Amino acid sequence: MKNKSAAILFSIWAVGLLLSIVWVIQIKLEMLPYIDQWTREIVPLVHGTRIYDFFRMVTELGSSHVLIPIAIVAAIGIMLLYKHWYPGLLLLGGSLFAHLLNSFIKQLVGRERPSISVTLNAEGFSFPSGHSMISMVCYGLIAYLLCKKIRSERIVFIVQIALGTLVFLIGISRFFINVHYLTDIIAGFTIGFALLYIYIFMDKRISDLRRRRKHS
Repeated sequence: MKNKSAAILFSIWAVGLLLSIVWVIQIKLEMLPYIDQWTREIVPLVHGTRIYDFFRMVTELGSSHVLIPIAIVAAIGIMLLYKHWYPGLLLLGGSLFAHLLNSFIKQLVGRERPSISVTLNAEGFSFPSGHSMISMVCYGLIAYLLCKKIRSERIVFIVQIALGTLVFLIGISRFFINVHYLTDIIAGFTIGFALLYIYIFMDKRISDLRRRRKHS
């Protein structure tokens, strides 16, 4: 079952990566990807509604002035839980690298936003979405590190679903409040998931090495 789920996740990620590459090419050719053409008409429909107000609140959970304190508090809590500095460093360092990589890719692609808003933490270039990418890494690592210490499969499932839903809502909120194209968000999720997987893989390898040293 786990292998099947992993295969499905990898397939979805691979499709997202392929599409992201195609979208970068289209953006560089000054073309608007078809998915953005099809979905742009949705945005004005939610403006001024409760749906807009909801996503306006949710998006703050991925903004730097909220996410940084959350990451710091979570890192301290996780270090106390593990009684070691490494897990906290993984969370903070991993999130920081995601931010730096996101900024680099944005400069490389140079896509303009559908709209600019300082109050919505929406300045600079658009592709990929920083909220989608960095939230995926930060909240994903929090979920992973917490779940390693939780024995109940039911609680693990609840934590994963709760934080996974939060990441999705943060990402999609950027579309509904009109500061990102949908393709920006999908690309952000795709790159963020790849980083998250790499961090988890590295953590497992390091944990294995530490166990071997203890038993040797």
